[in-house]
Amino acid sequence: MEVYNTCVRCCLLYFEAGGGQNGCVGDKRKPMFKSVYIIDDDEVSAFLTEAMLAAEHFARKYDTFLNPQDALQHLLPLLQQDQRRSIPDVIFLDLNMPYVDGWQFLDTLAPHAPLIKCSCMLYMLTSSLDFNDVRRAQKYDFLAGFLQKPIEEETIRDLLHKA
Repeated sequence: MEVYNTCVRCCLLYFEAGGGQNGCVGDKRKPMFKSVYIIDDDEVSAFLTEAMLAAEHFARKYDTFLNPQDALQHLLPLLQQDQRRSIPDVIFLDLNMPYVDGWQFLDTLAPHAPLIKCSCMLYMLTSSLDFNDVRRAQKYDFLAGFLQKPIEEETIRDLLHKA
């Protein structure tokens, strides 16, 4: 029943926040970031991530990709053409996905590590934090860190505070 309560709460927060737009009608807080990519094959998880981020006024724009290959098709040309202004400020990447998992996604981005490090924060989302995954991630110096799914308000506030 706890999952249901979380879903209802997130959905309410999402709709209060304007459904991923610019926040509540009467709320004067401005989003910290211009754009965010959420890359997660689980539609509910992606929705909840966006809802939680929107409730905290994390960004002005959210692009959700249920297929990591679609995200790569959008992101790689921006990196290859050094279009820093169009690269998302933050990327939330699910680790366990079919076809292209988080590791393969990172391997594809690795040649662009310097550009990613200076223009984007990339976080790996995982529902089970495995020490081997943390150790494996150390080879990707452009990875900002691991975050537990579902993402929580306190985690989002910590990210905003660090920005």
